Amino acid sequence: MVGVVTETRLDRDDAPRLTGPGIRQSMSGLHTWAGLLLGWVLYAMFLTGTVSYFKDELSQWTRPELPHQVAVPDRAAVAQRVADELTRTVPGSPQWSMRLPDARNNSVYAFWRAAPQAAGRRGFGEGRFDPATGRQVAARDTLGGDFFYRFHFQFHYMSVFWGRLLAGAAAMFMLVAILSGVITHKKIFVDFFTFRWGKGQRSWLDAHNALSVFGLPFHLMITYTGLVTLMAMYVPWGEQAAIKTPAERQELSAQLSAFIQPGKPSGEAAPLASVADMVRQAQQRWGRDNVAQVTVTHAGDAAARVAVARGEAGRVSMSPQYMEFEGATGRLVDAHEGVGAAAETRGVLYALHLGRFGDIVTRWLYFLVSGAGTAMVGTGLVLWTVKRRRHLADPDRPHFGFYIVERLNIAAIAGLSVAMTVFLWANRLLPLGLAGRADWEIHAFFAAWGLTLLHAVLRPARKAWVEQLWAACALLALLPVVSAVTTQRPLWQSLYAGDWVFAGIELMLWALAALHAVLAIRTARHRPAMRSARRPVRDPARRAALGEAGA
Repeated sequence: MVGVVTETRLDRDDAPRLTGPGIRQSMSGLHTWAGLLLGWVLYAMFLTGTVSYFKDELSQWTRPELPHQVAVPDRAAVAQRVADELTRTVPGSPQWSMRLPDARNNSVYAFWRAAPQAAGRRGFGEGRFDPATGRQVAARDTLGGDFFYRFHFQFHYMSVFWGRLLAGAAAMFMLVAILSGVITHKKIFVDFFTFRWGKGQRSWLDAHNALSVFGLPFHLMITYTGLVTLMAMYVPWGEQAAIKTPAERQELSAQLSAFIQPGKPSGEAAPLASVADMVRQAQQRWGRDNVAQVTVTHAGDAAARVAVARGEAGRVSMSPQYMEFEGATGRLVDAHEGVGAAAETRGVLYALHLGRFGDIVTRWLYFLVSGAGTAMVGTGLVLWTVKRRRHLADPDRPHFGFYIVERLNIAAIAGLSVAMTVFLWANRLLPLGLAGRADWEIHAFFAAWGLTLLHAVLRPARKAWVEQLWAACALLALLPVVSAVTTQRPLWQSLYAGDWVFAGIELMLWALAALHAVLAIRTARHRPAMRSARRPVRDPARRAALGEAGA
């Protein structure tokens, strides 16, 4: 009679097990499928989220008409200029808000509600204003870096609700994959210091392990805090049970944002008091460079209110702090600088996710570790196909499931690099007066992404990988040249003027082009080692243990 062994020393991919799966084996299956089923969505979320740590700089690059900002202007004077312009251009607006310029933003972004229409419906408007004049600037219509930021957590061509729901589901799968991965790899910290080049599946597993351990605390933090930022949407029942009246909902809204809600106008005309003086009071309280936003309700009415919000720099919390003033008199009504414990906890976790509290060094650390997380997801997706390709009966004619995963991997990883770069090409090449220009940039992004999937389906897998990586390399490398031809901001001029926003973006494009070139070269040179799905076991003792010999 054959004895039952609990573990053998054979290759775990080849040796059948005669006992039930243990906890690590169960977690391994969970890790594999949790990472695969929404892995393509997670890769897109990680990559666009990584880019979003420099979304303000990228937004400046996509609007070359805006001049280089040598120094941050006086925020109080800027607020007054733009307030005067908005009072003149959007009269009757129940609410408008402006984000003041800072070291990362060289224009004023304003958002307003249009006056109520006859049908009782309200429209919304937005624009960018010149800090020096207060007038709306004639920059090209684009979402810039905000497109990647919004895509990161709500995607596109679907409602915001369903987009954020999909992002939440992907984040839950990511959390499960991280925890099950830690349990599965019992030597994960040892493997962090082991990397073997040119070993096929072993190399991909080494890379996946190293990237996972390198940023493990960050990956756990960024995944969990991403869920917390939209927790009221994912699990709304507690909030619905606790908050039932409109007054309670308004109080919660005030706790979570600095947008004061417009009440009813008095109907009595009264000019808006000096917004500059209100901003200066806030500067005295929080510091000259730490005032971020001004919101005004019912400007020109005696019931007007003004909220001046504190900036995020140096404060590890996104819970709002703002000073509220009477709009007609400029008298300070209240200073909102504290929220409940639960709201403050959410604010801290939200701030950790966005990383806006830190300086340029902190943002680079976020960028690098988040980039490692992107590579972790990508190597995990590739590992799935590398591991299973060795066992295919005919690698040139894989079964349908393998074929789909492999092609989706190519388009989701290499194809996304192509699509994101095409978005930036569209920003430079589309006519400035094109109607819906910002939407056409986004259409170009998705059209390019769709074409990479078609290309991956039509070409052999390895050739598709190489060709798309080279395409991304060429697009990235040539983009600064296209920018120099189509704008008045060539790289050499930016370097001479000390404009490190423009110069930094374009130098980074070349660095990313070099990275894609390296990946393309290594992929072209790689020759996978094939072997049969079942390898004969030569040791008689092991054969007996596995039931391949008599007792």
